[in-house]
Amino acid sequence: MLMEADLPNDVEALRALVLEQARELDALKVFQAEIERLKAIIEALQRHRFGRRSEQLDPDQFELALEEVETALADAQHAVAKASKASADRPRKANRGSLPAHLERIEQIVDVEEVDGVRACPCCGGALHQIGEDVAERLDVVPTTFRVLVTRRPRYGCRSCEGAIVQVPAPARIVEGGIPTEALIAQVLVAKYADHMPLYRQAQIYARQGIQLDRSTLADWVGRAAWYLRPLRDHILERLRRSERLFADETTAPVLDPGRGRTKTGQLWAYARDDRPWGGEDPPMVAYVYAADRKGERAEAHLGDFAGILQVDGFGGYAALAKRRQQVSLAFCWAHVRRKFYELADSSPVATEVLRRIAMLYAIEDEVRGTSAEQRRAVRAERARVIVDDLHVFLEARLRQVSAKSKLRA
Repeated sequence: MLMEADLPNDVEALRALVLEQARELDALKVFQAEIERLKAIIEALQRHRFGRRSEQLDPDQFELALEEVETALADAQHAVAKASKASADRPRKANRGSLPAHLERIEQIVDVEEVDGVRACPCCGGALHQIGEDVAERLDVVPTTFRVLVTRRPRYGCRSCEGAIVQVPAPARIVEGGIPTEALIAQVLVAKYADHMPLYRQAQIYARQGIQLDRSTLADWVGRAAWYLRPLRDHILERLRRSERLFADETTAPVLDPGRGRTKTGQLWAYARDDRPWGGEDPPMVAYVYAADRKGERAEAHLGDFAGILQVDGFGGYAALAKRRQQVSLAFCWAHVRRKFYELADSSPVATEVLRRIAMLYAIEDEVRGTSAEQRRAVRAERARVIVDDLHVFLEARLRQVSAKSKLRA
């Protein structure tokens, strides 16, 4: 902000200052309008993300669009700060989060320069003594660096008999005679399956550092790694089958259909266990199994001789499984039940009331999470059962009043 003492006495200089201020004000108006436009786009995208399923964008497309808009918004806000010359007065609000404690800390000291071993006061020249310090942390990254591991295996001969050559056998490799280490193969797998980075793109990344690897070569590594990992997958499935409780779900997955020039729809089944919130001692684990279709016998083949509680959604294949195998008891998921009513809540008072009652059940579960099984059972019998019984009566009564064509009845 200009003070009166800062204003020039010369009329021409004053005119130039006013014109400069006017240009800055015009620029600010343009940037502010752009910021408001971008914020409106973000709000619209958020409505798509959390709106009804029919209005939702594909999650990947949503994140990509939001990323571009937020980048443009940051650019416009930075331009406003520079144009107004007031960035120091109005610090930008940002949710940076805290940096994890396990990360390596490399300290960089920015200190007052010493002269003859003494830090002198700029006013009187006296010796300075430290009274505090400011500490700021920034997140840094070391770009991926490739290196070559050279394995040397000396050979030894005997001068006495000259009949023996001694050498330590070569360490086993996933790709015999190949160049990748286990760490590199793990990186390829994580990039492909966790980060959704196709192999041809990974090959392009390696090529930028002068490493020429064909996509087919990377595919061969992935196939060999899958062969080695198969026993681990089978072991996890076997451990899961011995559990008292399991969660099962399935989702569609687009799969290449060679020879037809398009993709087909496969199914990815997940079987999980995590009893930590309920004080269980078994370690959490999950197994994924691919199948070409969603037939009910798929789950039966995956679960083997499992006997216990199977938490599922409303897929009919699980109900058929429970009928064929009496040792399997189904526990249906409140989250899946709630989802259908949530989609109708804006237009149906009945759906809104159902959501309110389900929320009461969620609140009870929050209270008992982490307690013993006996405590949870007692609280549920005393408080949750009443809510569920009342909800059943409420729905039975409303069912007779709802049209057969209503989405609520479906």
